[in-house]
Amino acid sequence: MRQLYYVAVEGPIGVGKTSLVRKMGEKLNARLVLEEFEDNPFLADFYKDPDRYAFQTQLFFLLQRYRQQQDLRQVDMFHNLLITDYMFVKDRLFASLTLKEREMNLYDTVANLLERNVLSPDLVIYLQADTDTLMANIANRGRSFEDNISYEYIDALNQVYNEFFFRYQDTPLVIINTNNIDFVNKPGDFDQVIQVIRQPVAGTKFINPSSGI
Repeated sequence: MRQLYYVAVEGPIGVGKTSLVRKMGEKLNARLVLEEFEDNPFLADFYKDPDRYAFQTQLFFLLQRYRQQQDLRQVDMFHNLLITDYMFVKDRLFASLTLKEREMNLYDTVANLLERNVLSPDLVIYLQADTDTLMANIANRGRSFEDNISYEYIDALNQVYNEFFFRYQDTPLVIINTNNIDFVNKPGDFDQVIQVIRQPVAGTKFINPSSGI
């Protein structure tokens, strides 16, 4: 396998980031750093009343993820590969969708200071899916605090993600269409992802499993 230290897996809510990262960690003996979304005390309230709780929710996530990012710099004697199920920039994507102008200005002030000390990944894997697939996945996993997520919110978030990664050039990027893939239950689908990260990637690579790599 080519030399990688830090791989980040990204994508909208319900696309399967954490499931994929857990399997990658087992396969590659990697150290994992996972989102701790369940620790956010404002999240359930946000889904019920976004206008009231958006700023508290995003600021909590921003500071929580910054703390995790600082931990990434610690040397791990037992793992040569680090995999996360998010990028630090993801919080800005959510904030751009949920915050009002004055709130966003304050958020940007804090985020710009923190981003200076954030480690960049060596490779980003963006998991892409249509909104209907995302909503079905969210319903199937049955998290109670996600009961109030609207189709409109997920659809808008999906568009924000697609627009961001359409322009993304900061690191090598692999975009995987997940509409017809099942990392958890189909070993062949998961093996395709492993093959990708074992090969050099320059620029952006698109993978549509229905048509092969």
